[in-house]
Amino acid sequence: MVAQLQTPALNLTHSLPYTVEGLVQVFTGPHRCFFTNVMAQALRIAGQGTPVLAVQFLKGGINQGHEHPVRLGQNLDWVRCDLPRCIDKADLDAAEVRSIERLWHYVQDIVRKGRYTLVILDELSLAVNFGLIPEAEVLALINSKPHHLDIILTGSSMPQGILDVADQITEIRRSQGQ
Repeated sequence: MVAQLQTPALNLTHSLPYTVEGLVQVFTGPHRCFFTNVMAQALRIAGQGTPVLAVQFLKGGINQGHEHPVRLGQNLDWVRCDLPRCIDKADLDAAEVRSIERLWHYVQDIVRKGRYTLVILDELSLAVNFGLIPEAEVLALINSKPHHLDIILTGSSMPQGILDVADQITEIRRSQGQ
């Protein structure tokens, strides 16, 4: 049995003394193990009715790409690069580079349109470190994003310039006792 909760509309006659702006969150660490935690957060937020976009730059799959998003529920769109393989080294052919560039241009366009409230850019740091996405363009996107938009950036070896503009940095690491 599924229960549906109905909440009454709030009739606030006063405004907040400040504006709540979107956050830039970074998940980083030496291992590629962020996506499960970040995706759980995305599913929770989307389940509350908030539009979410999850983008995986270096994960491929057949018939992927931003033209074929996977819809998880009504509010979560998940796109991957249109690649036949997952990228773990900077040895890409010209078609793979073009595919990542197309996905990056799509992300820039969709972020500026303000359709989503949360955008996840998975393994962005690797795409930057492999020379596939310029760090300056990432910083420009962060600076020009709509005020309501939260962005989550993941990946190992996140460039310092991105860390410097982050509102929250989560470093995932293994404890010494394990």
